[in-house]
Amino acid sequence: MISKNNLVENICCVGAGYVGGPTMAVIADKCPEIKVSVVDINEERIKAWNDDNLDNLPIYEPGLVEVVKRSRNRNLFFTSDVDNCIKNADMVFISVNTPIKSAGLGALQASDLKWVEVCARRIGAISKGHTIVVEKSTLPVRTAEIIKEILEATTKSAKKNGEEKTFSVLSNPEFLAEGTAVNDLFNPDRVLIGGEDEVAIEKLKSIYLKWVPNKKILCTSLWSSELSKLTANAFLAQRISSINSVSAICEATGANIQEVAKAVGLDSRIGNKFLNAGPGFGGSCFKKDILNLVYLCRYFDLDEVADYWEQIVHINNWQQNRIYEKIVDKLFRNLSGKKIAILGFAFKANTNDTRESPAIQIASNLLEEGSILQIHDPKVSWDQIFNSLSTYYETNKLDKSNINNWTLENSVESAVNNADAVLILTEWDIYRDINWEKISNSMREPSWVFDTRLITDPRKVRDAGLNLWRLGEMESCKDGTFGLS
Repeated sequence: MISKNNLVENICCVGAGYVGGPTMAVIADKCPEIKVSVVDINEERIKAWNDDNLDNLPIYEPGLVEVVKRSRNRNLFFTSDVDNCIKNADMVFISVNTPIKSAGLGALQASDLKWVEVCARRIGAISKGHTIVVEKSTLPVRTAEIIKEILEATTKSAKKNGEEKTFSVLSNPEFLAEGTAVNDLFNPDRVLIGGEDEVAIEKLKSIYLKWVPNKKILCTSLWSSELSKLTANAFLAQRISSINSVSAICEATGANIQEVAKAVGLDSRIGNKFLNAGPGFGGSCFKKDILNLVYLCRYFDLDEVADYWEQIVHINNWQQNRIYEKIVDKLFRNLSGKKIAILGFAFKANTNDTRESPAIQIASNLLEEGSILQIHDPKVSWDQIFNSLSTYYETNKLDKSNINNWTLENSVESAVNNADAVLILTEWDIYRDINWEKISNSMREPSWVFDTRLITDPRKVRDAGLNLWRLGEMESCKDGTFGLS
């Protein structure tokens, strides 16, 4: 529908996930004159978004509860009435899941665009008048061409029936970091809008101008916008794999990864962000976007470029595997029946997202060795862990005889009870303040602590009589002091 004042009055977002939910909540908060409807076919997810207890929102992000509280049922609505919301919208955001294909051409590299196509076809069939369609999902380059072809086909069909229906397609990728997504939306580094229709671009831009400075809004072609998103994530993942590869060198030479990262990060040409060594990157985007980039390069016969980017994923997997091997080695190369407390299952702190979390591969490997896992995470549910492990086992065709040898504990204390080792995989603040003296009394000797996030105080851990391995530090550095301030 074309708004009377030629401004956007009614927005529909298809997909109430990690991107669609928070993004639309912020738009509704900053643009109270616009009706924002977030739709999803997942009834349980919509029910959670509408729960009177805001602590039950399906997504945990610092600050999200407050934003939703201000706008929900005022101009922000969550519903499963997909068709009506699309029909009444001036602008429709596509924010659906785009997982990696599990089979067929491009399997394990290319994105599965099934839901994007389903969404585009539904928009084409249901919408009225002129509709601006905005890609919000992270998509391969030239996906907009697919959407445009589908919408143009529906335009032709509508004309045959005497109905006027037109579309403009824009790319508006998200650049959100889980754990800081709400702040990233309120204070973005940039807003990227790609498209060919200047009027449509200005309409979308006018929404962001409600709170984003004009100098931070970059308008490009559709293809540059799509490729920029993939490239940005590939560069960030590259930095993580780079610093993680150096952590292994530090362990071998006696250098300290925190000192090296600090020295490197002080170079203004490099900067200090994404230089925290850890068990590897996770989340829904990094691995998927790199593999999309690899697939794209191979499609255009750029094999050397594809090999380069593929190595980033290889290093990430290698980092997780070497942590698992280190645990096996320290526990006398026998994990059968041994209890290991895993602290943190989310891929990073301040989110409940477990997609591609390093904990999945590491936990699966430990279960395969016959260990018993006692898992704690302040925001991750039992169902999430079960589904993550089940999917990993099925994808990698592993023997499932040990897959259920784990429990989700409601406290750190219960997780470490009678454990042979503690493995810190997520940098939650509660793990920084653990009473190691108390913990050591409930563990089985000789006890180990494996700190993959460098958040422990080495003196306190060792003074409690525990053996300690920290990522990126040579084991002979017993005092844990490296001149850092």
